[in-house]
Amino acid sequence: MDSALFVFKLIVLVFSVVVHEISHGFVAQRLGDPTAQRAGRLTLNPIPHIDLFGSVILPLIMYFSNTGVLFGWAKPVPVDPRYFKHRDRDMAYVSAAGPLSNLTLAAVFAVFFRALPYFSTGATALALQNFFIIIVMTNIQLAIFNLVPIPPLDGSGVLLALLPRAANGIREMLERYGIFFLLAFLFLGMSIIAPVIEFLARLFLGV
Repeated sequence: MDSALFVFKLIVLVFSVVVHEISHGFVAQRLGDPTAQRAGRLTLNPIPHIDLFGSVILPLIMYFSNTGVLFGWAKPVPVDPRYFKHRDRDMAYVSAAGPLSNLTLAAVFAVFFRALPYFSTGATALALQNFFIIIVMTNIQLAIFNLVPIPPLDGSGVLLALLPRAANGIREMLERYGIFFLLAFLFLGMSIIAPVIEFLARLFLGV
């Protein structure tokens, strides 16, 4: 990956994870929780959202390792479920908001990708299409990865909200050992979500 492409991918990644986190905070605010707003996290300014390791160090490690893949995260937006009227349901809405925001971004830029040939052709149009592909793929990958139902990923918030109280043992196990399940998934289970990512990429981009 050349340096110019890395910088573009990093900008796309940072913007996408910022939108992801803002979406959590915005939905929480709509449901009565002002925590994210009070913390100054409902802003597109990336600086309050930057996580030193997830937003800077990890992408640099992946770049210099020549993995060809770029991944990272922002600081989680603070959410206080004590403000919610329906705690489990509202936490599910907040959790789902991040991945849905990324799928929305992917859909918007997929429209740009599909529409561009009708307005422009040539090398410039081809370069723009390649940029749109990067944006779409980055956001699809973020959305699907975060929907995996393992704490602390967003999918766990949706899953825990759907579990009946009788399944408290499963809740406690996921919350206590989630980080170990996540590490195991990162090393052994990424191939599980790869077909989903590929399917959505073809659906959105038509290629």
